[in-house]
Amino acid sequence: MSAPIRALVTGGSAGLGAALVTRLLDRGDRVLVGDLNPPEPGTAADYLPLDVRSEESWTQVRDWVEQHWGGLDLLVNNAGVAGGGRIDVATMAEWEWITQINLFGVVRGCRTFAPMLKTQGAGTIVNVASLAGLVHPAGMGSYNAVKAGVVALTETLGHELAGFGIHCAVVCPSYFRTNLMDSLQGADTRLAGVIRQLVQNSPTTAEEVAEEILAGLDRGDSVILPDPAARAAYAFKLGDRPGYDQLMRAQAAKLAAADQEPR
Repeated sequence: MSAPIRALVTGGSAGLGAALVTRLLDRGDRVLVGDLNPPEPGTAADYLPLDVRSEESWTQVRDWVEQHWGGLDLLVNNAGVAGGGRIDVATMAEWEWITQINLFGVVRGCRTFAPMLKTQGAGTIVNVASLAGLVHPAGMGSYNAVKAGVVALTETLGHELAGFGIHCAVVCPSYFRTNLMDSLQGADTRLAGVIRQLVQNSPTTAEEVAEEILAGLDRGDSVILPDPAARAAYAFKLGDRPGYDQLMRAQAAKLAAADQEPR
């Protein structure tokens, strides 16, 4: 991916998406940001409003790409929200909200642009999931489920589209400093407090994750674990399942015990 490319980044106005947009522009690539909010003033990227829950919105973005670029080289399905909650605390409305954005938003992006990429006989699809798609801590059922769905979808598309010259990759970062927590909502306030602290205390920045994503794409990786914490946690699960289960259940017990503490 050393030659200039045409890239669409959803959720590209802030956080990891904005960091990816900056890195792509620095390489000389052409970038279209699809987001509910416009990017910061002065960016060299093009911008279109995009609600990943809307078929019409996706169609408008595809039409723009066809009219202005004549094709697309890189689709980054990055738009997402934070959520979660224990099974008897989180509401069904929370499950439906996070599924529409974090899973079906990715599905819609892939469905919208797969025909174009197949016709071209080339292209790359990058779906930003989370370490939560591979490692499943207690209290995060809805977030774990949708991110695991993104992991499974990406592997499936990797097989399905390889014959058309299309490479698919999924990104699974651990906690890193970002504004994603601004979107966090839900009834499980205990869990929300834990997640906010983990994000705030992370040594990893969105810019570092963006760099690792592009490096992984240059290597041709299909699963990108872009930070040391993500790599260590997944290796622990694969290498010591009893120890992993013990740790996960200890964390679940700690979360439950917190309910007994005075607020």
